[in-house]
Amino acid sequence: MNEFEVNILAADRPFYQGPCVHLQVPISTGQYGILAHHRNVIAAIVPGKLRLRTPDGAEQTAAVSRGFLKVENNHVLLLADTIERPEEIDANRARREAEEAQAAMLQKASIQSYHAAQARLARAINRLKVKGSID
Repeated sequence: MNEFEVNILAADRPFYQGPCVHLQVPISTGQYGILAHHRNVIAAIVPGKLRLRTPDGAEQTAAVSRGFLKVENNHVLLLADTIERPEEIDANRARREAEEAQAAMLQKASIQSYHAAQARLARAINRLKVKGSID
C-alpha cells in the first residue's frame, strides 16, 4: 500500500506524526485530498473537518482551524491554530461561543471586530459539525 509521512501540529500540541495513506483537509475551495506521491503544494487551511487514514485502516477525524499545509517529496506538514478530536469538543461550550459570535456580529462595532466574530462563529459551527451535534 502506498503511504506518505504526515506531521500534523496544532499551536499547543502535536496531533499526529507517522505514516498515512489518505489525508483530507478543508481549503477555501472545498475538501482537498492527498495520497502518496502527491505533487508538491502549499495551501491555506480553513476551519473544517480533517480526515486521516493510516496504513492499518484506522481513521481519525478532527476539527481543524486556520493554518497551512505543505506537501513536498511524499511528506506532509500541516500547521493549524487548533485541532480537536470529536471527544475533546464540548458541544455546549461551542454553542455558547456560536451565540456570542452571532451577537458580536450584530453589534457592528468595527469591520475588524465583525470579521473576528465571523471567524469565531465559523470555528464554533465547525466544532459542532465534527462533534456530530449539527449537520
